[in-house]
Amino acid sequence: MPERINPLETTLTSIPRIFDQVQNTTANHQKNVVSLHKIHLDAAGFTESVHDGNSIKLTGERLFEDAFIDMLCCILVIKKGVTQAERIVKFVGAYTKYMNEKASEIKKEENGEDDDDDDEDTTASRFVARLLKFLLGGFVAKDKIVRYRCVRILAEMVAHLGEIDEDVYMKLRKALIERVHDKETHVRVQAVVALSKLCGSEESLDVGEDEPSAMDVLLDILSCDPAAEVRRAALLNIPPSHHTLPAILARTRDTDTIMRKLVYSQILENNCLSSDHTSMSVVHPRVLSIAQRELIIRNGLGDREPAVRAAAGSLLGTWVDVVRGTTKAEENEGIQDDVIALLKLFDLHESTTAEEALLSIFATRVDIFEHLQFKDEYWRELTPERTFLARVFVEHCIATKNEPKLDASLPVVTHLAFQVQNAYNEYLDDIDAAAAREHLSEEQLAQEEDARSDQEFVIGELLRLAVSLDYADEIGRRKMFQLVRDMISQEALPESLVARCLDVLRTLSPSERDLIRVVVEVVHELRDRDSAEEDTPADDGETTTAFGEPSSAGATSTQGGPRKPPKETKPLTPEEQARADALDLRCLSLCIGMLERVNGTFEENSTLEGILGELIVPSVKRKELALREKGLVCLGLCCLIARRMALNSFQLFLSQIQAAPEVLKIRVLQIVFDILMVHDAEFLGRGTVGAERIVEFLLHILSVEDAEKVQALMCIGLAKLVLAGIVSDERVLKSLVVTYLSPDTVDNQELRQCLSYFFPVFCYSSSSNQRRMAQIAMPLFEQLAHASREIEDDQEMVSPAQIIGMFVDWTDPQKAFEVQGQKTDDSVHVDLAADIMKVLFKDDVEREDKKVLCQVLGRLHLPETADDDKIRTLKLLIHNLSTRRPLKDTTAKNALSKFDAALSKKYADKLADFSEEEYRQLTALKELFEFLDDIIPLDEGEEIELPKTRARKRRSQSVATDTTTSSIAEDESPATSGASSKGKGRGKQQSKRRRVSGSDDDSDLSDNHVTPAPTRTLPKRAASVKKRPVVQIISDDDDDDDSVREATPVPPSRHTNRNQRQARRTTKSSEEPTSAGNTTFDSIIDTEDEDEEEEVDDILAAE
Repeated sequence: MPERINPLETTLTSIPRIFDQVQNTTANHQKNVVSLHKIHLDAAGFTESVHDGNSIKLTGERLFEDAFIDMLCCILVIKKGVTQAERIVKFVGAYTKYMNEKASEIKKEENGEDDDDDDEDTTASRFVARLLKFLLGGFVAKDKIVRYRCVRILAEMVAHLGEIDEDVYMKLRKALIERVHDKETHVRVQAVVALSKLCGSEESLDVGEDEPSAMDVLLDILSCDPAAEVRRAALLNIPPSHHTLPAILARTRDTDTIMRKLVYSQILENNCLSSDHTSMSVVHPRVLSIAQRELIIRNGLGDREPAVRAAAGSLLGTWVDVVRGTTKAEENEGIQDDVIALLKLFDLHESTTAEEALLSIFATRVDIFEHLQFKDEYWRELTPERTFLARVFVEHCIATKNEPKLDASLPVVTHLAFQVQNAYNEYLDDIDAAAAREHLSEEQLAQEEDARSDQEFVIGELLRLAVSLDYADEIGRRKMFQLVRDMISQEALPESLVARCLDVLRTLSPSERDLIRVVVEVVHELRDRDSAEEDTPADDGETTTAFGEPSSAGATSTQGGPRKPPKETKPLTPEEQARADALDLRCLSLCIGMLERVNGTFEENSTLEGILGELIVPSVKRKELALREKGLVCLGLCCLIARRMALNSFQLFLSQIQAAPEVLKIRVLQIVFDILMVHDAEFLGRGTVGAERIVEFLLHILSVEDAEKVQALMCIGLAKLVLAGIVSDERVLKSLVVTYLSPDTVDNQELRQCLSYFFPVFCYSSSSNQRRMAQIAMPLFEQLAHASREIEDDQEMVSPAQIIGMFVDWTDPQKAFEVQGQKTDDSVHVDLAADIMKVLFKDDVEREDKKVLCQVLGRLHLPETADDDKIRTLKLLIHNLSTRRPLKDTTAKNALSKFDAALSKKYADKLADFSEEEYRQLTALKELFEFLDDIIPLDEGEEIELPKTRARKRRSQSVATDTTTSSIAEDESPATSGASSKGKGRGKQQSKRRRVSGSDDDSDLSDNHVTPAPTRTLPKRAASVKKRPVVQIISDDDDDDDSVREATPVPPSRHTNRNQRQARRTTKSSEEPTSAGNTTFDSIIDTEDEDEEEEVDDILAAE
């Protein structure tokens, strides 16, 4: 009798055949989806009655699900990248979508549209629940491939799951949140994709009190995941919204180039409009805030990668198209209006982002650039956006040498002059009208202020445009010259327009002498007019004439000569004094702008002498901070073009540094560094008497200064001097390294950014600079490594491993640039290795530090050709270290052995006939062998242990304090004296700074190196009077007068002899009553005997 055939088994045999077809191509997926669904429905029809017909067992569905899962198990062990497996995954997602759609249609047909029963169990929902249970089990598999495949399948089908139970949803959500933190990158990527699709259905009730939402988890992954692929997946799957936009925009500064590009091309550009292109989305330029728009453009156009800059430029072109509507305007006027509408979205007054954006549009969208035209109608109604567009367009044409476009766009000189005149007259009228109005609300005052700011901006843009005009037309040139001259002679001219007017005058003036003459005349006019108004207050008809007419205030009588003093001086009322001070500030602003545009010497322009004596020097003597600041700036600019004045005035600037407020101190330090850069030979040249004291004074200021901006300015100035080769003092480089790595400068981002750029540039620029850095590397490493263990709990500092790693990287000869005429020194790391070996001999070096030093030996570059003596010296040091001071740490010992083996293998020929006895005969290595002979071998198992210092006394064992206690030492630290003086009277907070202030007395080992356990040495701060020495400044009068003047308090000199120090100790009581002479006053005329006032007066006499 033949065996009975089960029709269900026959039906299920088609499932493997379907999976076999879909793995080969995606073209047959739709057909096989329909076939598989038919098989699924047929299988669902096979049921069994149980419990006497009270229940039904879904036998067919269970067998179909088992067969389907068996097919999936075949691909779970297949690694990522196999095409056949990926096709099957896509087929599973397509089938899930099709099955749920059909189930929804059948449900509507059977129950009608009004049915609200969402809990009905269907074949599709049971299949999905069974499949999800199976996949969730694979989420916790040990095999990373299985975890990846399960999450990958779920990510494909999660968007089409249909209706699932609440319990299944919570399990799914929890499992995905766990998988986004999986250790495998590919698993996290798929988990992010799946979780992002699940976020749309998440409700607030699904999230516990202390539990983050799924979107918050994704935003955290977007910002913090170490893998760029995971961050990209989060970026592309997180929908832009007001909640997610800040995190998305933060990715414009991502470390991954592709990530930054995707932000612009995929997120911002593609989502400007809604999906139906009928409304603005959250990333539309009009929806974004000004800060967000500027952040997007600044980061995009300023990116270092051309691909990101191109994506940002493409985004700007899209913004122009959509800024006024959903479609791009085709007409010329429409395009111009689109650009102006885009400019209205930026802050033109305070930021340069709009100019960068406009230049990018001109470069990437040639069609927009070609359609811009500036006809006569364009100039009839001037707004900030219209003038800004015209000015940037003209400058772009000049930069690209587009002469035809430039000729068609530039206005006539006379026409532009009248435009400037009309705009300025309207500005003056509005000021007068505002002064006449009373009882205005705050909102009205704000509106008037904004309108006045817009008028100033329009005038400024017109003046900037005037600089680019062609002044071949003599009539137009005279009109513009007279107009601008009259503008700067008026008190009502805003401060922001002074520089613009001077730029136009410089263009119109035949020479610098003429520019100086005009400005000096205007200064005298302003001051003489004020004096005349005080004498005859009613006679002011000439000064109130309509603007634009020739001024009757003759300046020919003040052709640069000094004015005669008034016959009698009347005490000024507070109002008159305030007006006089305002006029002096305006005159000083004119002088500053003029001097910034002068390149000739002071001697070539004798007209400046009158201004110097009548305006600048009296302003320096004033107690008012604003006047004194501008006076010092003017004097500093004069010193840049007058060598003798710089020599005579330098001490004046130094005297202002220590006691001045922070704002003034910053300006004075800028002046000092500018003078040192310009007149480097006179102040810091070789053989200069005061050079060393100037350097000591600057290092003293750096060590005692607390203000972050002043610290940053000091580091920037010193870095410039070192990088330019003007200062080669080793102490400066040491102080910069110590300041860079100090825990006290962790929050000073400006300082850290400056020095993080300076050190690689300095070291890689030449091999000689790398050698200088290598020479100070090990002393600084010992100092900083010790300081890193002495910091407070709330401080942060880089580890010793990072410190020595920086030195190794900075001194890598492979990274040094080849300088023409200079041979590259490849043996820098060989010498550094020898220095490391000498440090390893020391008993007072911590075991962890020795371990770090040994581990870094493998990163040193050993050149193909090296000096025989250096290689043999290094080999000799390694041998003696192994025999006389063997390392106890296994890791350090292995690293040293590995380096020794690499050295012996690389230089086998140089070490073949090496004999220590013959090597000892070389006189050049006498010191080396004396050093080695003084090393006493340790007995086996013997190890010198340093006594542990107690926390409350650890400051006396710090690096800087060690230097301070030995005040008689020859090689004093550049920052030690400053640190000790700073610590007096400042308490515990200031003591933290001393621990990283640099000692540079870390030379080679002494003759008697092995010493008993170190004893504590108390600081000798109280042994002598802390007297501020003085800086010596050369007074050069073009003859052999080399007199030295004592002026400014500075830190003690390293070369003060023992007798002088002893004399100061014995005369302590006699010095105390005269200590007032060393006091730094806030003003240069506040001293009791008025010595500093006479000193300022002597500036002119020296000339």
